[in-house]
Amino acid sequence: MTLVKVNNPVSKSFDGFINELLNEIPSSFGKTIRQDFAGFPPVNIQEKSAAYHLQFSVPGFEKADFSIKLENNLLTISAAKQNKENDENVKIIRTEFANKSFKRSFTLDEKVDATNIQAKYENGILKVELPKKEEQKAATKEIVVL
Repeated sequence: MTLVKVNNPVSKSFDGFINELLNEIPSSFGKTIRQDFAGFPPVNIQEKSAAYHLQFSVPGFEKADFSIKLENNLLTISAAKQNKENDENVKIIRTEFANKSFKRSFTLDEKVDATNIQAKYENGILKVELPKKEEQKAATKEIVVL
């Protein structure tokens, strides 16, 4: 095994600078701009044969914090969390947890069975299932030629 040591003070100082810079940036800057500034949580949307599946990454909320409403063909998912009052005997040194509210809306098409939409929240992921309507097969009709 051969050990090669490179003495390059320029790259070492640049690497040190980058490491120091990244260690000093608050953790909230590591998130996406959409989540930080617009307040939108990231969402994954999957289509399967029987349903559409939406998965929201929203850690720190509780089931009671969510509101899911369907008005006409507009599905609105929102959440709001109230800040808890702090104990007067505790001195807060730093707070990086953010209890932001959010609201996202999706337009549903006629394929979605709106009466059977289900939602479940576990391990920081809100899962919303939008079942598809059963396709009605066109009735076959024999036409007699006269």
